[in-house]
Amino acid sequence: MMSAAVLSGTPLSGRVAVVSGASSGIGAATAERLAALGATVVVLARRKDRLDQLVKTIEQAGGTALALAVDVTDRTAVQDAADQVAATFGNADLVFNNAGVQLISGIEELKVDDWQRQIDLNITGLMNVIAAFLPHLTNAAAQGKPADLVNTSSIAATRILEKFSVYSGTKAYISHLTRLLRVELGRKMVRVATIEPGMVDTELPDHVTDPDASTLMADLIHDIDVLQSADIAETVAFMAAVPRHVNLTEITILPTAQAI
Repeated sequence: MMSAAVLSGTPLSGRVAVVSGASSGIGAATAERLAALGATVVVLARRKDRLDQLVKTIEQAGGTALALAVDVTDRTAVQDAADQVAATFGNADLVFNNAGVQLISGIEELKVDDWQRQIDLNITGLMNVIAAFLPHLTNAAAQGKPADLVNTSSIAATRILEKFSVYSGTKAYISHLTRLLRVELGRKMVRVATIEPGMVDTELPDHVTDPDASTLMADLIHDIDVLQSADIAETVAFMAAVPRHVNLTEITILPTAQAI
């Protein structure tokens, strides 16, 4: 498989990046890539052991990183993390708002706990990160620096996938919220963007217990050359590396052979 890397050198030197959902998959890969391209990276997630290993990997490669064990559904904890970032590195100017969970079920199964968990993490957690780090981004932009808020959505935001209703609803919220935030923040030179990946080979499908959805995902991974976390990481890095006046706002990333 070809390398996902298209960027070279250290185009993100001097940037302070915060990555939520960084303990695995897209978040971990993106943290590594941003650090390799010169950014100082702060990684947020609940699993401290995973974060510590990620920081060790980044540091061994010559990068700079800090692990903060945070549950993004805890607003106070996220604000404390933002304060710690400011005290340690100054304003974060790149926020990859990536924490999320995918729990698929038919609506009549009334798996209300799963519904709530997705709403809590995918929506409330996302908003907590925005609330805590938006002052960082607006301050950085006011100082003439690039400032990026990148939210992780999904192609599920726009496609009609049976049994994905609550998950898809949370992702539709993220995609449309991003469009609306640009109206307010773009004029302040804060770039706001969303990525909407198709099938990525991460641990996210492992959370899926519905047999129909599990089969759909397993068949895709088996039958086609699906996306890897590194593909998404390179895309996020590219979005942050383009000139400050350029805002790549809504990028859908599909495996070439994925039809649905």
